Amino acid sequence: KTFQTQTNKRVTKEYIRSLFDLWNNALATGDSAIVAQRYTQDATLLPTLSDRLRNDSASIQDYFDNFLSKKPTGRILEGYVQIQEPTWAQDNGIYEFTMGVDGSIVRARYTFIYQRQQNGEWKIIHHHSSLMPEYQQKKRRR
Repeated sequence: KTFQTQTNKRVTKEYIRSLFDLWNNALATGDSAIVAQRYTQDATLLPTLSDRLRNDSASIQDYFDNFLSKKPTGRILEGYVQIQEPTWAQDNGIYEFTMGVDGSIVRARYTFIYQRQQNGEWKIIHHHSSLMPEYQQKKRRR
């Protein structure tokens, strides 16, 4: 399913999936301000490794200050992209992060909802990430 945007560029599932790569590349910089720029000013983040809802740029950046200290590298294991309108899309699935500081792996469910901005850039308006229940149970048994 594709849509023509106002700039006559086609929005494809592959393009929406590539937005994860932009976000993951922002993580690789180690700079929480760069990561926070991938989100809209009023985005919501329900992060993997925090119990707090983050609903503005400052609190999102604060979360990534800590998360980036673990030197994460993410990859999508399974995902499903839906393009709902020419101005928004979502990517849902399972991803995992390898933490560069100790090699540990964190596997989680995710949802990214992207919104096309007036300048044509796609940004994250909502991001939900939660540990897999089976993964949590295995960690507790150890």
